[in-house]
Amino acid sequence: MILYILPCIIWHMNIPDRIISELELRKNNGERGTRKYIVYQGIVYDVTDCPKWRTDLHEQLHFPGQDLTSELPDAPHHEEVFNHDCVTIVGRIKEGS
Repeated sequence: MILYILPCIIWHMNIPDRIISELELRKNNGERGTRKYIVYQGIVYDVTDCPKWRTDLHEQLHFPGQDLTSELPDAPHHEEVFNHDCVTIVGRIKEGS
């Protein structure tokens, strides 16, 4: 069996110094015109402009305003989705929040 290891593309991205609280994350869920934030491995992403998040529900499974780290292993894609032009890195989630 051959095992392929995908490189972690996130290491190569510029991450702003901004720290996002859990409350700010939850508020940015697309409701009332707010942005749509998600978290993956401690990094906060803005997915507002992504077509797959247009309905505020990604693939009928995931809502914005949440940490989706535990969900990615079950997804039909890998970390490369964070490289899409519609995704913006906002900062890091506040540790312990």
